[in-house]
Amino acid sequence: MIVGDEELLVERALHRVIETLRGRHPEVDVDRLEAADLASGELAMRTAPSLFADHRLVVIEGVDQLSKDVTDEFRELCRAAIDGGDLTVVATHPGKNRGKAILDELIGMGARRIECARLTRQSERIDFIRGEFAAAGRSASEEVARALLEAVGSDLRELANACAQLCAATTERITVETVHRYFRGHAETGGFAVADALLDGDTAGAVEKLRWALATGTPPVLVIGAVAQGLRTLVRVGSAGRGRHPADLARDLGLPPWRVERSRAQLRRWAPGSVAQAFRAVAEADLAVKGGASDPAYALEQMIYKMDAARAAAAR
Repeated sequence: MIVGDEELLVERALHRVIETLRGRHPEVDVDRLEAADLASGELAMRTAPSLFADHRLVVIEGVDQLSKDVTDEFRELCRAAIDGGDLTVVATHPGKNRGKAILDELIGMGARRIECARLTRQSERIDFIRGEFAAAGRSASEEVARALLEAVGSDLRELANACAQLCAATTERITVETVHRYFRGHAETGGFAVADALLDGDTAGAVEKLRWALATGTPPVLVIGAVAQGLRTLVRVGSAGRGRHPADLARDLGLPPWRVERSRAQLRRWAPGSVAQAFRAVAEADLAVKGGASDPAYALEQMIYKMDAARAAAAR
């Protein structure tokens, strides 16, 4: 069984299971079923032996959605597969509480569990990017992975596609400059570029990057999210104290060392009171944008100016 709600990671794990099984059974017949769509009796019919394959692989996606009538049939099917023969069953589960009992039962039967935990830290996404390049026979430094993350965003599928595009487009060593060359429009106008300029105290640069970001299709909510994340990182780094080595602090906070160092530099421009006011400005912009403001760009520019005023007032 494959447990997790990170869609791409679940798909990758399922692909590995299928390829491994095909190595042992070249004529394997793969049938993918949605648990929520199964009616009573349908599972037995869909998993009947095939005349044209030497092995059957049945993938049942979302077993937390199995109806009560089908759960018993599913349980018997798993027992048959675990006992051996020409049938393999793979079940996916999002890892939530619903349907957890059936997972415990499968473990008790001897099923193998594959975890696909959601990547919640930036460091995990950087490792994911570097793993994508490694799988393609290429290498990428942490700086390259960070540049790609800032350019493309945090969605794993988009990151995987970007890695594949870079590997296909060039045979040269992949550097930060390579990332900027192929994803320049994203790298220079994304929400994180706006956030960093703003937290660096470069208000004019933040406004310029904001206008370019909106003009090139960056959703306003992503800009707000990036600024809010930047402020939260300032608070986390600032509350951890100044005496610790960046690498040690980065490890404890789940951040890359470069982010800790940059946040420390940004903190010199922000007092605790100004950060609190900045959060209020972000909340107001978020409310305006999500509330259907007639001019989201104006709301975002006002957020920038309010944050700049708070920072400047605290510096006096």
